[in-house]
Amino acid sequence: MLESIRRFFSSSMMPEPEADPQAARADLRLAACALLLELAHADSDFTQEERDHLGGAVRRQFGLDAGQAEKLLRLAEEARAEAVDLWQFTSLIADNYSLGQKMVLAEIMWGLVYSDGDLSGKEDYLMRKISNLLRLEPGYLAEARKRLEDGGYPAIE
Repeated sequence: MLESIRRFFSSSMMPEPEADPQAARADLRLAACALLLELAHADSDFTQEERDHLGGAVRRQFGLDAGQAEKLLRLAEEARAEAVDLWQFTSLIADNYSLGQKMVLAEIMWGLVYSDGDLSGKEDYLMRKISNLLRLEPGYLAEARKRLEDGGYPAIE
């Protein structure tokens, strides 16, 4: 497991076009999950509702079974714990996700923060910070929130 994290960081978090497409996709998934976990921990109360929502979202969005999703989240939690800041995750996503994929991620983030029925000030702040680092304009963040309320987006991939 530690080798996976080393590979993740040693790749400079920047998948190269000629690189293995599956490895690049795995790095992007790990980065997205690390951001989601950071958001889940923002209010210092990672509730069971948030855990359930996050697990379901990861399975749906990335087409994973429960075991694969759990492994990805475990690796992402380790990467998040080792990270100095969010830039290493957000820069990878900002450079490699389309606007539509970023919007889907923003919707998943909104779903996560609302899954426990409460939006804390820390969660709201972190949502805006991550969105800014992803280079999403504030109007897009509001649109993602509205889409979540209206029934959501298709999968990221």
